Amino acid sequence: MAENKIFAGARVRRIRNGLSLTQTAMAEALGISPSYLNLIERNQRPLTVQLLLKLASVYKVDLDELQGEASGSVAQLREMFADPLLVGELPGDQELIEVAEAAPNAATGMLKLYRAYREQSSRLKDLSGLLSGEGRMAALSDARLPMDEVREVFESRPHYFSRIDEAAEAFHARLSPVDDLAGTLKGWLRKEHGLTVRALPVHVMPDLRRRFDRHSMRLFLSERLSAQDQLREIAMEAAQIAFPEAIAADLDQLAFSTGEARRIGRFELARYAAHALMMPYATFLSAALRAKFDLDVLGARFQVSFEQAANRLVTLQRPGASAVPFFLMEIDHAGHRLRKAGAQGFPQARFGGNCPKLNIHAAFSQAGQILADRVEIFGGGEFLVIARTIEGPRANFQERIRRTAILIGCDAAHAADTVYGDAPLATVAGGTACRLCERQGCLARAEPPVTRPLGLDEMVTGLSAFDFQ
Repeated sequence: MAENKIFAGARVRRIRNGLSLTQTAMAEALGISPSYLNLIERNQRPLTVQLLLKLASVYKVDLDELQGEASGSVAQLREMFADPLLVGELPGDQELIEVAEAAPNAATGMLKLYRAYREQSSRLKDLSGLLSGEGRMAALSDARLPMDEVREVFESRPHYFSRIDEAAEAFHARLSPVDDLAGTLKGWLRKEHGLTVRALPVHVMPDLRRRFDRHSMRLFLSERLSAQDQLREIAMEAAQIAFPEAIAADLDQLAFSTGEARRIGRFELARYAAHALMMPYATFLSAALRAKFDLDVLGARFQVSFEQAANRLVTLQRPGASAVPFFLMEIDHAGHRLRKAGAQGFPQARFGGNCPKLNIHAAFSQAGQILADRVEIFGGGEFLVIARTIEGPRANFQERIRRTAILIGCDAAHAADTVYGDAPLATVAGGTACRLCERQGCLARAEPPVTRPLGLDEMVTGLSAFDFQ
């Protein structure tokens, strides 16, 4: 049975440097040539059993130190390089092993810096909301990926794009659909551009919601999608063909810093264009005002989903023809924020959206039901908020259903203008986020506030798990 070869050049070099020896001096003590020792230190020759024993006897070295691997450091380095900022920088584990073995102290220092970076990122993210609330510019963010940049841009500005809306209205007027917009768009795509639309079974397209084949000029849609979501995909394709100049002009105004961010932004604007085409601005605004922004009524009238109608309400901010300034947020079961948008920019400083008491979290336990509340935010501000779960693509029997929840809200001063403000609503005492909220005795508190010291008293314990002074 072949013996495992031990390549421990970095560890031998560490021993030599620690003793302030030259290669010549160490080679002489070990009874080998300096050139052979040089090859060992460069991992071009393995350590023999005789050399291992010689090192142990001459320099009192623990044999386990020479034969062991820095597996713990390698695992931690692997986790560090899995961070979105560093992923893709290393082709494999070999370099991690080399770093851990050749420079273990440097590897430990890198890991300490990374842990400090993650901790500071978490704290600065909370402080950015606090500074924003005080009217200061807070350029404090987590790892800045292209998606982060896109989110920041769309969350900080009014969610209205005039060129796209005007182009969508004009195109809708030219099509003059009666009751079947999907059929009209399919006919236009086929007649004007030779493009056909076809729904494919799950087993043919298991991992995609859509695919456009340029060679055969066919748009394939997954049968997992509801009729409303299939319509949105068709409308996105038609909008990008019918008025690409309007989409490009509004995209240029956003001034993204990278090509990847611009590509993501173009997709978001194409989605916006699809909603504008499915629910033309003037027609939808008139219907929304008559229905007092009843999302179920609007969904039935325009044959769109609750989520699509909610997204469109946020965009109704045309100068001279605007509606209630709604804002919107979507999360998943785990509380991950998927998107935020606002008619005047998402009110991050005043509303936050991270309070555990918000009905968007309770919506998951009452799937499909609309929940409406008034929320009093600690420090000032009152909002009307409506929440409901929305279904994602249809799942197979063995798959978990993808369900998210949408919250759409507005300042409580506009509550009487909506159908949801007609009935008496429960008032919820909330906050922007636990780390920024100083509300005493909150049973839902998940984190201590960064603005107050913890109140550690062995004799008195408050209702919250995080008492503070």
